[in-house]
Amino acid sequence: MTTSTRTARRGRPGHDRADVIRAGVELFNEQGYDATSVSDLTGRLGLTKSALYHHVESKEQILQIALEDALGGLEKALEDALQQPTAGSRLTAIIEGAVRVLTERQPQVTLLLRLRGNSEIETAALARRRRFDHTVTGLVREAQSEGIVRTDLDAGVATRLIFGMINSVVEWYRPDGPVDPDLLAGEILAVALGGLRPRA
Repeated sequence: MTTSTRTARRGRPGHDRADVIRAGVELFNEQGYDATSVSDLTGRLGLTKSALYHHVESKEQILQIALEDALGGLEKALEDALQQPTAGSRLTAIIEGAVRVLTERQPQVTLLLRLRGNSEIETAALARRRRFDHTVTGLVREAQSEGIVRTDLDAGVATRLIFGMINSVVEWYRPDGPVDPDLLAGEILAVALGGLRPRA
């Protein structure tokens, strides 16, 4: 038996590392990261602390993994969008990509959006999020220069308004609900870009 196999099987039967991280993210979103203790985690999962620590080193590691999942998804969506040939297509692609990440990784993105910067992990995540926002603001400016977005709007404000709409998805979207995520991206695009286009 290899070391990786032994590691994968450690801990209480019926729970794996993904279960521990999922439960941790649920608790962080329900009652706040700072207010969640290791005892809360073991109680939710029905594990002893020693069994929990077979899967993760600490609750901080759960936070870090979850935030990496959210930020990694958004950064990959932005990287893909930047490959598009025009400012308009790049802006469209990042809106569609961000909506896709929010619907596919809703708990992790919810956690990201609720950060307060109370730890080094949170501060680093917020810095990455600011870099993401800064790059998207640049895309809005490029779209303004191409005449796709109104030039009488501040690019930073327009970016915050677009992502205010996108980020609100985490509050009401349900994966098992009636809203199709692909259609949702199209509807947000229609509302967001419809209001940003230059008046005829």
